[in-house]
Amino acid sequence: MAKVLKIHPENPHNRAIEQVVDALKKGAVIIYPTDTVYGLGCDIFNAEAMEKLARLKGLKLEQSQFSIVCNDLSHLSTFTRPIDNTTFRLLKRALPGPFTFLMNANNSLPSYYKKRETVGIRVPDHKVSHAIVEALGSPIASTSLVADEEDKEYYSDPELIRRKYDNLVDIIIDSGTGGLEASSVVDLSQGDGNYEIIREGKGKIEDFI
Repeated sequence: MAKVLKIHPENPHNRAIEQVVDALKKGAVIIYPTDTVYGLGCDIFNAEAMEKLARLKGLKLEQSQFSIVCNDLSHLSTFTRPIDNTTFRLLKRALPGPFTFLMNANNSLPSYYKKRETVGIRVPDHKVSHAIVEALGSPIASTSLVADEEDKEYYSDPELIRRKYDNLVDIIIDSGTGGLEASSVVDLSQGDGNYEIIREGKGKIEDFI
């Protein structure tokens, strides 16, 4: 049975965040709020948790395309290849925000990311996700709770989320009603500010060009 933690979206209590981080370090998979939809996440460096996250999505880990949720842009140099100034300025304008940016991956990613040329980077504009990643000290692997064909409204209600995922995850964070629109996925791997919209979502990249 999942532990449900009510965490205020604007004023997350340190003790609750510490509980989440402690569980993540022990291999927990959590459901947590973002600035778009609720997400599934785990510690990117915990292979067992990553396997569990993949199973929840009906995937093999090597087939998964989990994004990396950071609390700021400081992790870019850790997990991505060097970027040009134009691309960096675009990221600075757009983040934190409702985007997943595909960047060229480097060799510092965990082994289950090794065969990927790009990796999705997320910096949600949400105080709870920010606090979790900051306290953990490293990014979390993440995927949206909903798929395009599913009833998104059902997955925006923490109580209904609990009914479905109670025996599937370790912690469910209740920060109130979630959003209905996923992040926009934008490919920035070509550099020099060039971009390709892979999935249209809540974020409008044209507002930051």
